[in-house]
Amino acid sequence: MAEARTTDTDRHTAAGEEYEHTAVPAHARKSLLSVAGVWAGFPMCLGNAVFGGLIVYNLGLEQGFWAILTGNLLLFCYVGALSHHAGRTGRSFAQQSAAVFGHRGRAVVSGFLATVVIGWFSYQIGLTGTALHQVLGWAPLWGALLGAAVYIGLTAAGIRALSAVGLLGVPLFLVTAALAFWYAAQDGAGLSQALDFQGHDHGITFWSAVGIVIAGFVDSGTMTADFTRWSRDGRSAVLATFSAFPLSNTVAYLVGGAVVATGSAANPETDGGTYLGLLTGHGPWITALAVLFTLTNLGSVAAHCLYNASLGWSGTTPWRMRPLVLALGVLGSVIALTGVWSSIVSWLQLLGILVPPIGAVLIVQHATDRFRRHVPRSADSGVAPTGWPAGSRHAGYALPALVAWAAGSAAAWVLHHTYPGSVDSALGFAVAAVVHGGHLWWTGRRPSDAATSTPPAPGAGAGRSAAASAEPDPLHV
Repeated sequence: MAEARTTDTDRHTAAGEEYEHTAVPAHARKSLLSVAGVWAGFPMCLGNAVFGGLIVYNLGLEQGFWAILTGNLLLFCYVGALSHHAGRTGRSFAQQSAAVFGHRGRAVVSGFLATVVIGWFSYQIGLTGTALHQVLGWAPLWGALLGAAVYIGLTAAGIRALSAVGLLGVPLFLVTAALAFWYAAQDGAGLSQALDFQGHDHGITFWSAVGIVIAGFVDSGTMTADFTRWSRDGRSAVLATFSAFPLSNTVAYLVGGAVVATGSAANPETDGGTYLGLLTGHGPWITALAVLFTLTNLGSVAAHCLYNASLGWSGTTPWRMRPLVLALGVLGSVIALTGVWSSIVSWLQLLGILVPPIGAVLIVQHATDRFRRHVPRSADSGVAPTGWPAGSRHAGYALPALVAWAAGSAAAWVLHHTYPGSVDSALGFAVAAVVHGGHLWWTGRRPSDAATSTPPAPGAGAGRSAAASAEPDPLHV
């Protein structure tokens, strides 16, 4: 009986455990539906409808559709590769960063992204104030404060709350979008009008639109491990990612694009495809649904971003996640009230330049490690086992990985300022991947480096089971 009581207590404790400093163990992994709910409900949001409307307003419906789809397929390849490793190992983004960029290098990489996503949290708070002003006539300040309080509480509830709000947010988005189009059709908006919409060509090119789609989720997409480490294996993690990219993200963008193409958007050049205004003036029940949708939809995005930020800083410091949720949530709310969140275009440009090279380094390192584990080592093979050659780490920093990140970011910055409208993120990713891959190839072929490489951890071979790969991560803060 005592043993049974202890087991129940342990299970109750584990139910609220977020595994900030260890990998998610096998017994705590969640179903595909649960993890897909976390990811699918994240991008199906009003913010992406705004961006989709801006893209279609400039490119037209047909060209805008292909730009949106192209960006989402590229996101799937990028985020899916990172998710597969997270599902296999159970490691968070901060833990992966420590293994690739070094114990102290993790603070630079994970700390940077964990700070960047606070900006997205602030953006959702500001958007909440604007949306509730549009629906209820409230002062934007009071709507933003209400949203901040709700979103901080939601994040503190942990990964289970993110899954629940995501599963609720998807049908709410589809229902409210369908209602908006119904009311728009009553006012004369039609499908033929949308198909004939050619856009206004105000400076956004096809490839810059692809860049907007990528930049819109490249930060949390790079930190996908914080969500997909809860998957039961790598394959489930990739399937959960597919529910977001291309599925729900494409739907959200196209809904906003269709609002603009049908002529139903009030201010498409600035507000894109937001459609909340179409739901006003249709009785108290529709208004109540619009308010519920606003808090649920924007709350899902805000909570995901605050979760990324809190888990990232928790994985970089000895602190637990939930106190950081409160501290970072208050900080993000203050930022939102300053109005800085409205500078969204500059924010997206910064993300497209600095973030994709981080993912490139992680993907190349993960692929190389898996390859080396599967290649038998012989005296003359010249292939080193997983791990960094001696001398490649200095004072806790993996200098080659950090140099590759810097090289990719520099290349993207130069392209952005030399050829505006290009896909900066693609060049940054490619350069970082080549630089880091070249370093790994060069050190792997040198016998002196191979001899001094760190040997693989026990049980890290190809036959490792899903349960074994989910054991707590040995990396400590």
